[in-house]
Amino acid sequence: MTKKVHILGNGDSNSLMPHNVREAEDGKVLICNIPPFAIPKAYACCMVDFKMMKNLTEGVVNLDSYKWVLGNRPKIWMDKKPTFYIQHSWHIREFYTDVPKYCGKPAAQAATNFNCGHMAAHYAARRHQPDEIHLYGFDSIMDHNMRSFTDTVLPSDRNNTNNYKLLDVWRPIWKNIFKEFKDTKFVLHHFHANSKVDLGNNVEIRVSNKKK
Repeated sequence: MTKKVHILGNGDSNSLMPHNVREAEDGKVLICNIPPFAIPKAYACCMVDFKMMKNLTEGVVNLDSYKWVLGNRPKIWMDKKPTFYIQHSWHIREFYTDVPKYCGKPAAQAATNFNCGHMAAHYAARRHQPDEIHLYGFDSIMDHNMRSFTDTVLPSDRNNTNNYKLLDVWRPIWKNIFKEFKDTKFVLHHFHANSKVDLGNNVEIRVSNKKK
């Protein structure tokens, strides 16, 4: 049997995740930040930035229904906020603080460049070692589309200048993740097959005609 991990991103194509996958009937499901729809049986919610930690601490968002996998900056936040850490320690599956060298320098900037989707994919490949990793809602790989469901709840600066800068940083990291885990098959689910990233032989695009 093929071992799979499914990752729900925040882009428009997250709607392509089938209902049996949403119910975790086809392998583990990871979500990124605030999911666009409920995934009650998600293995974990992955988070990497201070903004999510700040808003969780202040009660602006609530992700208590999920277990958490937390990256480099959430670990820093927890170390500085021991009361919050104690209150929410039962949510935490683990801290995943590895940031690949190809994310840039210095280390703090690399952690900034390594976004939630990157971390979820890297974590899935390294920790769970599946045969296949299925990606839904990762539109920045396929289009100049930075729309994010999380941003509708916690707004980010998404002017065109910032978008181009982020795309220039994020896309090469995806290329390197696919290269690093060359024995893992990555399956991108999208509305078309015209990737903006140079995909390796271990990456497949599955096109759906389902409307946005």
